[in-house]
Amino acid sequence: MSMIRLSLLAGVMIGNCQPSPDKPPPEMPTPVTQLTPTELLGGKLFFDTNLSEPRGQSCAVCHGPEVGWTGPDELLNKLGSIYEGAVPGRFGNRKAPSSAYATPSPIFHLVDAQQGTFAGGNFWDGRATGEKLGNPAADQAQGPFLNPVEQNNPSAAAVVAKVCAGSYGSLFRSVYGEDICDATQVDKAYDGIALAIAAYEGSREVSAFTSKFDAYRAGHATLTDQELRGLRLFEDKAKCSNCHTSQPGPNGEPPLFTDYSYDNLGAPRNPLNPWYGQFEFNPLGRAWIDYGVADFLVTRPEWRQYARGNLGRQKVPTLRNVDKRPRPDFVKAYTHNGYFKSLKSIIHFYNTRDVLPVCLPENPGTPGADCWPPPEVGLNVNTQEMGNLGLTPEEEDALVAFLGTLSDGYFPP
Repeated sequence: MSMIRLSLLAGVMIGNCQPSPDKPPPEMPTPVTQLTPTELLGGKLFFDTNLSEPRGQSCAVCHGPEVGWTGPDELLNKLGSIYEGAVPGRFGNRKAPSSAYATPSPIFHLVDAQQGTFAGGNFWDGRATGEKLGNPAADQAQGPFLNPVEQNNPSAAAVVAKVCAGSYGSLFRSVYGEDICDATQVDKAYDGIALAIAAYEGSREVSAFTSKFDAYRAGHATLTDQELRGLRLFEDKAKCSNCHTSQPGPNGEPPLFTDYSYDNLGAPRNPLNPWYGQFEFNPLGRAWIDYGVADFLVTRPEWRQYARGNLGRQKVPTLRNVDKRPRPDFVKAYTHNGYFKSLKSIIHFYNTRDVLPVCLPENPGTPGADCWPPPEVGLNVNTQEMGNLGLTPEEEDALVAFLGTLSDGYFPP
């Protein structure tokens, strides 16, 4: 376990996710398939701890392969679920999503003008649209390097200089040309860094399609009775597949378990989110509300009119690797703010959100047993596909069992 420095910051428990001195930083796994030169370069960039300021934080610190390319620190997952940046004490505002299966996301676009619905892009709020580099995952890869609460580099030129001087500088030049490190090529080089990271994220090392479910689809594995029951519930009574599509793509591509749309689940705020204490970057403090994709839409004049109808909507994540963990009792965090700490709890929330009363000071109780806290954003809550599903405890367990079949790394006898 990494060294955790717990402290109080404006009444919020926070923890340090920097790799501790007695624990080496995450390393690039031994490739299970042959990577192209661009993919190999992207992997080296992804795991390089020298690309932050101060040095020490790679992409893998918040996107660990052992947990499905999301947050690998169990203690942080149990608390605010938001990971610390390169500068000690600086935290972002949302949980790190999985970086796997991100590259198929389409460029952010308006799906239905009448309904005001959107799809595509990257980040929970879609602001990495893909319009710049043609792939939202590549647009996203440029963000953390320059974000002061993440890797904190002062400029793209500073990142490029570190890459060109790094141990894989020759590989960088061989992929993009010998002149890529010239001072006049900074923009092209920075774009190349992002495109290489996206290529790695789309490689079979990261987006592997090696789950038990994939083996089942190929006729090489058999699901248990409980897992099969969970699959049937997933596609019918529980309505999961309405957004987490479980059917192959138009050309037979394996299911991605997301339609890359945006939805307001009615999730409560996470009171342990350290962002509430980041007054330098969040002057609203605990009054801050995460409006999701609406916060991005208001920055674009052509989409501003749709912002109110999208308040509280966050990107629908893939469910691939949703239960991947280094050991059965390892705690992962779920939803954009990490409020839920188990698949069972979030499924129970989907099932009973509108059945149990609201937890209020005058109506205290245990969340999930007696009541649920109110949604962080009360507008646009999805009441058509969740909230009162009528699932039995056994059916909830069956869904959990099925979701466990989506973890990569299953190799049948």
